[in-house]
Amino acid sequence: MRKAICCTALITLVFALPTWSQTQPKAAAGAAKTRKATVADAEKFMAQSEAVLEDLNIKASRAAWVQANFITDDTEALAADVNEKLIEAGTKIAQDIKRYDGLTMPPVLARKFKLLKLQLFSLSDPNDRATVTKLGAGLEGSYGKGKACVKEGKQSGQCLPIGEVEKVLASSRDPEEMKQVWTAWHEVGMAKDTSGVTMRDRYTKFIALQNKGARELGYKDMGAMWRSNYDLPPDQFAAEVERIWNQVRPFYESLHAYTRTQLTKKYGSDAVTKDGLIRADLLGNPWAQAWGNIFPLLAPPTTAKGYDLTEILKEKKVDELGMVHYGENFFKSLGFEPLPQTFWERSLFIKPRDREVVCHASAWSIDFKEDLRLKMCILIRDEDFVTVHHELGHNFYQRAYNKQPFLFQSGANDGFHEAIGDTVALSITPEYLKQVNLLETIPPTDDTSLLLRQALDKIAFLPFGLLIDQWRWKVFSGEISPADYNKTWWQLREKYQGIAPPVVRTENDFDPGAKYHVPANVPYTRYFLAAVLQFQFYRAMCREAGYTGPLHKCSFYGNKQAGAKFAKMLEMGQSRPWPEALKALTGEDKMDGTAMMEYFAPLKKWLDEQNAAANAKPGWTTPGDPLAAPSK
Repeated sequence: MRKAICCTALITLVFALPTWSQTQPKAAAGAAKTRKATVADAEKFMAQSEAVLEDLNIKASRAAWVQANFITDDTEALAADVNEKLIEAGTKIAQDIKRYDGLTMPPVLARKFKLLKLQLFSLSDPNDRATVTKLGAGLEGSYGKGKACVKEGKQSGQCLPIGEVEKVLASSRDPEEMKQVWTAWHEVGMAKDTSGVTMRDRYTKFIALQNKGARELGYKDMGAMWRSNYDLPPDQFAAEVERIWNQVRPFYESLHAYTRTQLTKKYGSDAVTKDGLIRADLLGNPWAQAWGNIFPLLAPPTTAKGYDLTEILKEKKVDELGMVHYGENFFKSLGFEPLPQTFWERSLFIKPRDREVVCHASAWSIDFKEDLRLKMCILIRDEDFVTVHHELGHNFYQRAYNKQPFLFQSGANDGFHEAIGDTVALSITPEYLKQVNLLETIPPTDDTSLLLRQALDKIAFLPFGLLIDQWRWKVFSGEISPADYNKTWWQLREKYQGIAPPVVRTENDFDPGAKYHVPANVPYTRYFLAAVLQFQFYRAMCREAGYTGPLHKCSFYGNKQAGAKFAKMLEMGQSRPWPEALKALTGEDKMDGTAMMEYFAPLKKWLDEQNAAANAKPGWTTPGDPLAAPSK
């Protein structure tokens, strides 16, 4: 399951507009700083700052698009220059914004000031700005150019891009082949730049400069700044994440126990360590973040034949563009307007043969109005059919809030942005596929099989969605030192996921670098939150559509009443704290795992029965809790 980022890039090409203080004559600006700031001053400063940032970010989005779609040393250098200009602008605004600390403001203006502070990245030293932007562009570029160059086995001598790596690990049932490809891909984390500096060393310097910038804005470190984005104090938000995880953890442990048993039957004792940890390369995905590709090995023996969406798409000759049209049509059925013509003209749907691109799927709003784009190297398969719906959720959300002021043009929190498309994707049921003529009749299926297939993506993802930022928060805080990067990475993967690498890993490796979001510096807790929120949204949409049956069988395709309530939440953007946006759709003001548990309840009962029959006790043994909760 590929997860997407929502790109409203915070980089820029040139200083098109001055900051507020630069618009004032020098004498007037100096005089202004000697008197106490007023609300009128704050309103003027905010209007100028929003105008500056919007203009710069439009230019930034275009630069980022070019970098992602034409990976060369030149575009990396251009992107670094671009980002440096934005940081320069942010540094200036950060200096000026301090004048308004402690000023009592109207609620809307106060919220803008809060959000503005969280968007800024301040580095007062020009050399630091130049360095951090070069490092950031280079790290993402190293990942984008990365290939798995296999040294032994069936794929020996092949250098596979990430899409091919995914294919091999999804379809292979040869444990030696999977081990060799997995190992080769994880060497991406050992990549060196043109001067011979490793990704690990560049990342260490990058983290130090990120922290320096966060501290200039008054945060303890960048992890604390990231956690401040959720309308809660950083420590309270961390506790909320752990609370939600503990709600859903028993389900994951039950799924893990069942999977462990079935893989041992297939591959023998080498599939599982003596401590009950599953070998990471056997789970059908380069990062073991979703296990749907090994469903055939885990399917109940009495399962009905069901259907194979990948085969259906190929039989009906649905091409890459056609898959995007299916996604758009779902949103149109809810009452949303069609995507603009420029979307079809400017998006990337197919991996080019003549250049390197970042294939990681992402949705873009270039101008914060109508220039919406999708960037994705689409493959004709069920996974990408779902991913398209997910990505278009970002685009339709971006359009829904585009009438909000610039600083409110974002999701209520970043988990919301990721959950929107996944909410729609939950409606990709057999009934929906029949409605859109991908199925002529609904074939016999059993609920256990359908729910197990879903859980291998949705439930299996939860600990992975949690642990990446658990690792980074502690890297930012210094609790994890560079000397222990890889050791603690695998301690967390053992603790939360119950998995182990297929080969010995040491501090000569940098396995976090083999996951896009780490070198690209994209916060990841959003995906954990989205995995939970999508079920809350989905349950609310089903109720609004008048559905009363088992939750997992609901599809709200074509229901404009549910669509109208959905749109109401989307249009709010980030103008109000996220509990208010959540309540607008669901009537609830807390993120909660009960909707997910309701959806999968029949499967949980079945898994517990299977585990009891096999004497498979949920859980595994680890060296102990390697890391406590993140520091405040």
